[in-house]
Amino acid sequence: MSEDQKPFGSYAPNALQRAVIAAAHGSGLKRGAFRPWLSRLVHLLGPGPVDATYQGASFRLHHLASGTERGALFNPDYNLPELDFLREHVPKGGVFIDVGANVGTYAVALAKHVGAGGRVIAIEPLPSAGARLAFNAQASQLSNLTLVKGAAGDTDGTLKIETDGGNLGASHVSATGDVEVPSYKLLTVLNDNGITHVDALKIDVEGYEDRVLTPFFRDAPQALWPAAVAIEHLEQKAWQEDCIKGMIARGYAVAGKTRSNTLLVRR
Repeated sequence: MSEDQKPFGSYAPNALQRAVIAAAHGSGLKRGAFRPWLSRLVHLLGPGPVDATYQGASFRLHHLASGTERGALFNPDYNLPELDFLREHVPKGGVFIDVGANVGTYAVALAKHVGAGGRVIAIEPLPSAGARLAFNAQASQLSNLTLVKGAAGDTDGTLKIETDGGNLGASHVSATGDVEVPSYKLLTVLNDNGITHVDALKIDVEGYEDRVLTPFFRDAPQALWPAAVAIEHLEQKAWQEDCIKGMIARGYAVAGKTRSNTLLVRR
């Protein structure tokens, strides 16, 4: 039986692991610079993933080779400004779209927030990350999250993903990628899933954000434009078009910035 077939709780941290995790939660050790070291220590104390709670949801965290999962394990406030911004703009029963969902730290948390009457569409191209997301959604007893197994892009077709063995979340679209996956325009995904409005959208696709958003805002009816957007800007140099400027030109305003993301609201 593989790690992600065992019931949630099978990898509950042992006493020594709990002590290390608690020490990180209560100190500056939760910062990113310390997390790889903490991850190796926790792995030495008990090899394998760790079953834990993050943002009120249940996660099996494969922390050793995933920066996102390390963040969720060692920092209870990981991505909290972005999550709070999105939750502020997505009501109970609302609709949230997660483009580049990874293992679900946004999608699962927002699915818990919107409740059974809401919808979350999580788009994730990497099969291993998608499998982890699906496990986390099931462990969190969610029935309102739809996983789209593929990449978001500027065409309906295929794309290649280059994986990063040292950090799952750094995998990205590349002409020389080793994993070929289906690709879908964002408008196609929304139409195929019967989405008629979007309260908020988060996008983190490692420098491919413009290829997703530019055709979407060009082709989608304004009724589908999200009321709020969190977009990662760390790989902005890879953009062919500045999609943040494009959104501002369409009536969005910058509501805030974090180290990794620009937060926009539709005026």
